[in-house]
Amino acid sequence: MKLHSNIIGEGTPFIILHGFLGMGDNWKTLAKKYSELGFQVHLVDQRNHGRSSHSDDFSYAYMSNDLLEYCNDHQLTNITLLGHSMGGKTAMDFACKNPSLINKLIIADIGPKYYAPHHQVILDSLAALNFTKITSRSDAEEILKKTISETGIRMFLLKNLYRVTKTTFGLRNNIKVLTEKVDEIGKSLTENLTFDKPTLFLRGDKSDYILDEDIDLINKHFKNATLKTVTNASHWLHAENPTEFFEYTSSFII
Repeated sequence: MKLHSNIIGEGTPFIILHGFLGMGDNWKTLAKKYSELGFQVHLVDQRNHGRSSHSDDFSYAYMSNDLLEYCNDHQLTNITLLGHSMGGKTAMDFACKNPSLINKLIIADIGPKYYAPHHQVILDSLAALNFTKITSRSDAEEILKKTISETGIRMFLLKNLYRVTKTTFGLRNNIKVLTEKVDEIGKSLTENLTFDKPTLFLRGDKSDYILDEDIDLINKHFKNATLKTVTNASHWLHAENPTEFFEYTSSFII
């Protein structure tokens, strides 16, 4: 599968993988800052997200293999790889299976453990958008307001809205398949996978995705891992405290 990407800057390859229902462009501001450090940043849309192709096949194995094809197509080696949430799970799987391609690994607010499904309200809300009646972005937001009270989450989701024609809208992500395969999102990293190179795990101090009791499991899979906590941040730690997020990540990769 050919993945869409936005490539910013020149230098050492740095791939960023977005989270569930996101897209590479969510990371554009930070990508520009990384490019100023001498990196060529690849903001990749994973399958069924952003501008990448849709497929009925959806799992971390598929997304990891997509990334391998992408790296081969772009002849990327000595890669710094950063993944957030779902993208972090893809990054873990990819790094463990392709360690020779990776220089350093950054995982943002996700652990290798199993997570119970918890996206159903959001998926149901997006599925409820009737694009035969929606004529503006504000129309879509009014519908989402009925079930999603947090403005930040609504704005994040509405980035998936695009004009199909001059008068009609649609969503870039494949809501049908993502809903059918939502259990794949929470699956744990395969038990026997390990990665020995430098790895930075970041968690938000207001997030419950990485708990202290998860550290042993992290160290089991990632033999050279460090865990840092970003203050005043929950699961979207890169958006809620980008300054501290950039400080931790830049000092790790330079």
